[in-house]
Amino acid sequence: MFLILGLGNPGPRYELTRHNAGFLVVDNLADKHRIQLTRRKYRCHYGEGKICGVRVMVAKPMTYMNESGKSAKAILSDLKIPPHRVIVVHDDIDLPLGRIKTKSKGGDGGQRGLRSIAETLRTKEFHRIRIGIGRPEHQGEIVDYVLSPFDEEEVQQLNDVIEQAVGLIESTLLELSQRTLQTEE
Repeated sequence: MFLILGLGNPGPRYELTRHNAGFLVVDNLADKHRIQLTRRKYRCHYGEGKICGVRVMVAKPMTYMNESGKSAKAILSDLKIPPHRVIVVHDDIDLPLGRIKTKSKGGDGGQRGLRSIAETLRTKEFHRIRIGIGRPEHQGEIVDYVLSPFDEEEVQQLNDVIEQAVGLIESTLLELSQRTLQTEE
């Protein structure tokens, strides 16, 4: 089983904010593959199913972003999922809106949800799908910026990037599952 973990903040106040780009992507992924995120455990909302024939759990931690590692650790410990079978989907202010990048391993780039996961799991050996949300003009505005909703003129670009991210998760999942099968043979 693979874990696809979307990062964000719980509650209606944060629902359509830039910091919740990870939630927006996994919600769309789950809808596309008819995985209902209605189960509650591990400090998250989650569902299980198959994506492209690969067994997955899709989850959204219901902790605040900087405590995402608590949810990740609970899931991995209980279900015995190794970190290399985890794909974390998160916002990234170092990428402009509309850009997506994948990354395996590495640092957190200042993203506190990633930092929490790496520190709690004591490893950086997980995969990331980075969703660009852009950067504010002034460094001191970062918190307000990431917790603000997308502007009306950004919505179409956001919808496009969500669709691209869903496709990228699917292809990443297929690649990782093939690689895992080859190493386990």
